[in-house]
Amino acid sequence: MTRAVSSSGVTAVQGERVLVGDIGGTNARFALVKPGTVELTNIVTLATADFPGIEAAIHCYAEQVGASGIYRACLALACPVDGDDIDMTNNHWLFRRQQLMNHLGLKQLKLVNDFTAMALGMLHLQPHELLDVHRGDSGLYSAERAARLVIGPGTGLGVSGLMPVRDGWVPLSGEGGHVSFAPTNAEESAILQGLQKRYARVSVERILSGQGLLELYQVMADIEGLAAVCRSPVAITAQAQADEHSLGRRALNRFFAILGAVTGDQALTLGARGGVYVCGGILPRVHDLFLASGFHAAMVNKGRFAQYLADVPVWLCLAENPGLLGAAAALDNDEVRG
Repeated sequence: MTRAVSSSGVTAVQGERVLVGDIGGTNARFALVKPGTVELTNIVTLATADFPGIEAAIHCYAEQVGASGIYRACLALACPVDGDDIDMTNNHWLFRRQQLMNHLGLKQLKLVNDFTAMALGMLHLQPHELLDVHRGDSGLYSAERAARLVIGPGTGLGVSGLMPVRDGWVPLSGEGGHVSFAPTNAEESAILQGLQKRYARVSVERILSGQGLLELYQVMADIEGLAAVCRSPVAITAQAQADEHSLGRRALNRFFAILGAVTGDQALTLGARGGVYVCGGILPRVHDLFLASGFHAAMVNKGRFAQYLADVPVWLCLAENPGLLGAAAALDNDEVRG
């Protein structure tokens, strides 16, 4: 049996399969990969609400796919991953890194932020999995060697970036979804005031997420004196697609505009002249409305830096499992701590 030492210093066995996971507030996605590749097999999605913790979910997955002899794993988590104690931001799971490693009998357990993995996943997409939102014109700032932003609303708002280095790319880990919401007009100021009745502090994630879309819709209903008939984000997007004059359409358009403004802010902060990847679970389902919205106009509405942002290409990620691809890529990437 052939053995090799990975860049992590862990001895890998030829033919061994590695567990990768992408775990958010709503879903936990798992797959197996061959060491040193990003070729995903046995992809399964589980609802986090169906399990008391991560151990039970992993055991369920292993039973479903008949996986045994797994000694290495990389899990992408929608929360900070420093230290031994891990507390998921948008679901009830919490665990200790070392205990999980011991419980599963792993030689190596690497934990990375979900949008660190998402950023790495962008580097492994096929051309048909990226939809042009804005082609841009990077000029001297070649898209090949300039920083790139990765941002996307789902159960929460994920933000990351890719920085070019000599031999590739380094993903950035941060919590940019929790910066403060800054209104750009009178309507958004009224929305902020409505949300401040619910929360002491309003972050952009309070709007730019699945639950945030619902709360945005409810606050806009209060402002307009209308009944909030939709009870879920899915109902809102369905109403928006069915009726262009509906409150659901107005709420979704406002959601897109706020996302554009936040994306522009993050791109300026990062200096993301190389491009912006917009991803997450919400936008691919309504990509037609997204492309026709005021997202890009809001993104570049930055006064003296409007042209700076107009030169930046923007892509919408349509891939089904970019986080799993990124987790596979992170496992043996020495630039990614975990």
